[in-house]
Amino acid sequence: MRVQRPKGTVDILPDESGSWEKVEQILRDFFKQANYREIRTPSFENYSVFARSSGETSDVVEKEMYDFNDKGGRHIALRPEGTAGVVRAYVEDKLYAPEVVKPLNVYYIESTFRYERPQAGRQREFHQIGIESFGSDNPLADVETIVLAHDLLAKLGVKNYELHINTLGNAKVRQDYHDALVNYFTPFKDQLSDDSKRRLEKNPLRILDSKDDQDKQFLPGAPRIIDYLDEESKANFDQILEMLDQLDISYVIDNDLVRGLDYYTGVIFEFMVEDKSIWESASTILGGGRYDNLVKEFDGPVTPAVGFGIGEERLMLVLQKQNPALFADQGIDFFITNIGQETQIKTVEIARLLRKNGLKAQYDVDQKKLKAQFKKADRANAKFVITLGAKELSDGVLNVKRLSDGQTFKFSFDDLENMNTIMKQLKE
Repeated sequence: MRVQRPKGTVDILPDESGSWEKVEQILRDFFKQANYREIRTPSFENYSVFARSSGETSDVVEKEMYDFNDKGGRHIALRPEGTAGVVRAYVEDKLYAPEVVKPLNVYYIESTFRYERPQAGRQREFHQIGIESFGSDNPLADVETIVLAHDLLAKLGVKNYELHINTLGNAKVRQDYHDALVNYFTPFKDQLSDDSKRRLEKNPLRILDSKDDQDKQFLPGAPRIIDYLDEESKANFDQILEMLDQLDISYVIDNDLVRGLDYYTGVIFEFMVEDKSIWESASTILGGGRYDNLVKEFDGPVTPAVGFGIGEERLMLVLQKQNPALFADQGIDFFITNIGQETQIKTVEIARLLRKNGLKAQYDVDQKKLKAQFKKADRANAKFVITLGAKELSDGVLNVKRLSDGQTFKFSFDDLENMNTIMKQLKE
């Protein structure tokens, strides 16, 4: 039987991994510029970590989570999203301690797992990029998170994205809205999908996020949470919108936006991308919001928090269509071709020196004939080829050919001690 990868997983091969690495480096640099530091949490947690945070009625818990009993009988789940594990670490490792500067800003890039139907940009093992900020309930923290999301998409070259925003208010607002939804959907209970019948009893907000055609017919007439906001919640939302207006960040107030996880409170948002070459209608590429109760849910102190997450597979799908120049093969700087056994050690020394100076350098470890080495240089997309033979070794001279125009240069071995001067001459 041929061994194959499991359904819903992909191999990211060497020809592709460079593109992923480039995007991730842009992300890391971008987050660090805003003083977000990386956090790494386990890829599996106790089942309760995700069940209590995502909500028992969410699709993530009901249908998509990979969970199992380990050899010690513990109920374990693979990480379906990033926030819950970060919050668990925040509480367990006492990152709320007074000596930790607040807000505590962290980011992560990690593998996540959900049992769902594989499709373009969605796999059962996927990668999530996220940021979380703990410790501030100021609306400016929400704005900062939204601005970072907006500017990150712009930096990556994503096109035709639009911010959709809504608010879930406070606990009383949510309870009033909960009651209004129950009153609205109850007369239609027999016509709802089986999932939504359960949600009606446990969390009717989940019905608004239903993709089932049975439910969709009732959604347009459903109550809107904006009509149930109290003065405090409305003032908070208006303040956030006003700051976005002043920053020239356009948005759509989306009354249907509820997000897919139960831990959100206050402002919630999604960035949606319109691109007919990828999907039929606008699709979410980034989503997030405020979750002020989650740290307390994990038995930590009351801690306001806000963040966002991006599915890296979906992001890569969009970038490959909209900004392919980002993934252009940059190749290597130097390929060293050499002839004769006596040149081998000098070849290795030169490669090490070039690499020490931050340059990409390769040579042929198979030591094939010169013509074959030049073909390898072409395949490696080298900018320059160094040729080293017995004469060059004897004279202490390097022949360097610039492949873009065929021009050749000569340098002494001693010149290698000043690579900045050499590179300046080669690029003129």
